[in-house]
Amino acid sequence: MFQSWLQPLAHSPMLAPAKDIEDSLLLRLGVLGMVIVGLVATDVASETTNSFWAVPLSITGFGWSWWARRQRNVVAKLVIAIGMLVALAVFLGRLAALNQDSRVLLTELLIQLQVLHSFDLPRRKDLGYSMVIALILISVAATLSQTMIFGVFLLIFLAIALPVLVLDYRSRLGLLSTTLKSLRLPWRQWVGLFALILGLGMGVFVLLPRFPGYQIRTLPVSAEIEVQGKFDQTRVINPGYVSGRGGGTLAEQLTHQTFDSNFYYGFGAEIDQTIGGMMTPQELMRVRSQAPGFWRVLAFDQYTGRGWRISRNDEAEVLQRSPWSFRYLLPQQLSQMPTREVIQTYTIVSEFSNLIPHLYEPRELYFPTREIARDLDGGLRAPLPLPPGLTYSVISQVPVRDRSLLRRAPRLNSPLGYEAYLAVPAALKPRLQALAKDLLAKADRSIPEPYEQALYLTQALKQSYALNTNLPELGKDQDLVEAFLFEWRGGYPDHFSSALTLLLRSIGIPSRLVTGLGPGEFNPFTGLYVVRNTDAYALTEAYFPNLGWFLFDPIPGHDLYPATLEVDQTFSVLQQFWQWVTGWLPTPVTGFFGTLFATLATVLQKFFDLFSQGLGGIVQGILLLLGGAISVWGFWSAFHGWRYRQRLHKLPPIARLYVQMLDGLAQQGLPKRANQTPWEYARSLQTSSHLDAVSQRAIAALTQAYVAWRYGGDCPPLPPLKRALNQLRQQRWRSLQRTVAGWRRR
Repeated sequence: MFQSWLQPLAHSPMLAPAKDIEDSLLLRLGVLGMVIVGLVATDVASETTNSFWAVPLSITGFGWSWWARRQRNVVAKLVIAIGMLVALAVFLGRLAALNQDSRVLLTELLIQLQVLHSFDLPRRKDLGYSMVIALILISVAATLSQTMIFGVFLLIFLAIALPVLVLDYRSRLGLLSTTLKSLRLPWRQWVGLFALILGLGMGVFVLLPRFPGYQIRTLPVSAEIEVQGKFDQTRVINPGYVSGRGGGTLAEQLTHQTFDSNFYYGFGAEIDQTIGGMMTPQELMRVRSQAPGFWRVLAFDQYTGRGWRISRNDEAEVLQRSPWSFRYLLPQQLSQMPTREVIQTYTIVSEFSNLIPHLYEPRELYFPTREIARDLDGGLRAPLPLPPGLTYSVISQVPVRDRSLLRRAPRLNSPLGYEAYLAVPAALKPRLQALAKDLLAKADRSIPEPYEQALYLTQALKQSYALNTNLPELGKDQDLVEAFLFEWRGGYPDHFSSALTLLLRSIGIPSRLVTGLGPGEFNPFTGLYVVRNTDAYALTEAYFPNLGWFLFDPIPGHDLYPATLEVDQTFSVLQQFWQWVTGWLPTPVTGFFGTLFATLATVLQKFFDLFSQGLGGIVQGILLLLGGAISVWGFWSAFHGWRYRQRLHKLPPIARLYVQMLDGLAQQGLPKRANQTPWEYARSLQTSSHLDAVSQRAIAALTQAYVAWRYGGDCPPLPPLKRALNQLRQQRWRSLQRTVAGWRRR
């Protein structure tokens, strides 16, 4: 009955068979290969299993559409249309539920539409749609991929796409391809074209600017996580240490802690810095960020003599988000320091604590739980440990570290509200104050500015103390920082930050200890920062009135502070890629290029500074710009002339004269076409109004000599030919003079 209802429609002109049926089996197989590579690449990148059903169905669909390409297929078209509507309805329902990353949902919808579309490919245009879908799938895989495995799929996709494009072009010309030999390109040209396209793509990727404020607001986040039980916002869970496992008081737990080589001890509500050892490198998370930085995790305000604790942990605040959005709006501290927006996306790779790493200072958090907690020092906590595969995003207003503003920061007048960040053990404070003053007294000038004092003390600790992991056991009545500064003269990396924090407090600069993760290793091919557990360490965070908190890194071998936004990060990928390249080059080579680039940067900076020095500077800048342009033009003209003379020098004498004749005539607007023989070209010039009789005879003589030499093996005398060429040049000069005279008469 259904068939009888559709029969009248089948004879409608609207449903007549397509006229431009695509009969190239090679083209169809190539497009199928592109689709399969795109499907598998998205599965690997997003860790899904769609290709297990999509690939067999796509192969079946391509086979069906080849077999039935000359039929009307009315029933099949109707079923495909219904299937697409059903897929769209399911997608909208899942999107409304907000239970999964929208990118994954869109990818799955695209895969479903492609599978349905593969059953209706009679025309070349329909195959073109499949090619576009395959390109979209490989592009989605590029955005989702976090490993180098995507590069393998990209190379395979490119190797298939190049001959497919050639086949598609030949099909448009009506040249049906049935064998591989019909591609008519030697393998060396295929390899060269492949390498050229790959190189151009890599160059575009490296040179593409990354603007910190430019990204869509639908940020990646995992599917919603349902948390059972009540959220205890005071609990900090570290899988490697007993303080995160419950049982007994916190002080009792700390006394029984032992070093765990897989987990950093500094992610807990209270930490014991006498625990130390070598950690086993393990990938912890991958970060996609517009700028590198210190992925801040936790801050401590109270020094215990052996480590640190969060004194106001019970005051952590629970934050709830809307059930219709993954976004948390986080409170911001008032600051006069300019900031820039930086967007980050984190993907957890291995087991982690319930703390949420982020760049300081977070403004928005996109996280898959209904609740999170925020302590008074800006640390963010989840209700459960972050599981492998979890993805979340953060938008931070990162302070621009403007040293000129920080240098003018005043000293804290009143300790009200900052008492916890100025507390120093009474017995230790005099020795710390004396040491800080002694270190500052060694400076070349007096340093009254708090920010400059913090910088100087940071550098002094780097130079005066050494990293040492072979430390004696800390006595029961000993103080860790006191032993580090006055007995051991060195210690573990985190000991440096503890010492700096207390030194700054002793001279009235509010400070706290912050634990987190360094930027990690940047992969220029994936655009991700690979962060390992060995990148975890503690730093000092100091407060400057009206400007906010800023990090200082006293650990030897590190910079004075982590990467910040005081420098332009627009071409951060190019910078990171260059750092990666220099890691493979010898030191003298990297030193040469470093000096060269530094010199160029200095010259460019001085040139741009001219335009800010009034009218005189602007005039100087314009004159320098014009002079540079003229110099570049002169050098290029000289180089072009030298190459031209070298090319002529390699030619036989008669061929050299003939080429000079052709080049001179081409400059007069009389070029020789490739399909013209020498005599055809000479005869075409006989009607030209630009040439007189003398020039016509000279052209005939040079052409006759060239043909006799080229095809007859004769060697005509050169002096008459040189005179003929000179006559042509003189005619060109006379023609130019007549043109100028005509302009003057006008």
